[in-house]
Amino acid sequence: MTELRQRAAREPDALLEDKELESEAKVDGETASDSESRVEPAPLPTSADDTPEVLNRALSNLSSRWKNWWVRGILTLAMIAFFFIIIYLGPMVLMMIVMCVQIKCFHEIITIGYNVYHSYDLPWFRTLSWYFLLCVNYFFYGETVTDYFFTLVQREEPLRILSKYHRFISFTLYLTGFCMFVLSLVKKHYRLQFYMFGWTHVTLLIVVTQSHLVIHNLFEGMIWFIVPISCVICNDIMAYMFGFFFGRTPLIKLSPKKTWEGFIGGFFATVVFGLLLSYVMSGYRYFVCPVEYNNDTNSFTVDCQPSDLFRLQEYNIPGVIQSVIGWKTVWMYPFQSHSVALSTFASLIGPFGGFFASGFKRAFKIKDFANTIPGHGGIMDRFDCQYLMATFVNVYIASFIRGPNPSKLIQQFLTLRPEQQLHIFNTLKSHLTDKGMLTAAADE
Repeated sequence: MTELRQRAAREPDALLEDKELESEAKVDGETASDSESRVEPAPLPTSADDTPEVLNRALSNLSSRWKNWWVRGILTLAMIAFFFIIIYLGPMVLMMIVMCVQIKCFHEIITIGYNVYHSYDLPWFRTLSWYFLLCVNYFFYGETVTDYFFTLVQREEPLRILSKYHRFISFTLYLTGFCMFVLSLVKKHYRLQFYMFGWTHVTLLIVVTQSHLVIHNLFEGMIWFIVPISCVICNDIMAYMFGFFFGRTPLIKLSPKKTWEGFIGGFFATVVFGLLLSYVMSGYRYFVCPVEYNNDTNSFTVDCQPSDLFRLQEYNIPGVIQSVIGWKTVWMYPFQSHSVALSTFASLIGPFGGFFASGFKRAFKIKDFANTIPGHGGIMDRFDCQYLMATFVNVYIASFIRGPNPSKLIQQFLTLRPEQQLHIFNTLKSHLTDKGMLTAAADE
């Protein structure tokens, strides 16, 4: 009591503010602690069996363990077949699929938040969540459109304006949503609304940002899209197979069914798979050439002279291995060495994306993000590791593979004023002349 009086004497305004906050927290006899206890999420109802009836009848004589094995196996093969089909349809279809997956993953996570806090009827929660999704997509993909569709953007006046002021428009759109959120704040629900504001933004960070990196990887060449995704799929399948038949030692408490046997077996199987898949794909221009937009035909093209990364080279085998296999040299694509890094990440670090998702689901007492795919859960259950893998691939390309892009430099050069272009031309001419390269280039 004495301490309270001393504080009141020193900080009368602060004490008055505390009393006002305390009075606001008391609603119909509730204290602040009572109100805080109400925001604890209630467990969501467990999903019912979503296995197709035809499979239930065909597998009715099997135990639940083997029934789940067959259901997962059959639907995994179906998803792999669908993956092959969209690869055959080309990069444009792949980008559309990535966008659809992004929207569905966002929907599943936001729906969990809505169901957990449904009884509070938060105003504008869903509307603002989807509005922020639109804003973030416009920000990321607006710059991508400018980079890869430069000629088309410069040809159309409205697109040129949107491209020139893209960041300002993006900021204005986000600021509008921010103001809408502030105006939607309602007494008694402040804390809960800020929970949901953070929920939405973390979801955008996880889903939209990383799906945008997937498309960036795709433009570097379809092999940078297919090999990482395939390595994650292979690791998921082989870890399940090794764990199913040989698993005895639990790996992590977040996922009790994961075992060390499955983790280690999946690692070795994925590295071998990555080497073999990379060897096959590196021989086809369709997979190794960057995806570019052809302004003459208004379509995407995949045709180029493959870089040294995708040309067979002879490598000497270490002496210890020579005595075992009897070979002194081996012919490999340089990309295969990079595939070892990709498959290693997919096997050792990629699963932590799944463990993270498992922890999230356990926090809200749910088995799966949704029941979209029988035996597999929701789309987010299948892409929790893929998004982490996409980020690694993008960082890997930027750090060890990608150099300056001449086409993008030319695009930026063409947007400069004539006097600026002339200055750059004269500077480049002097530089090449000093190096003795200009005469040789002219003779060629």
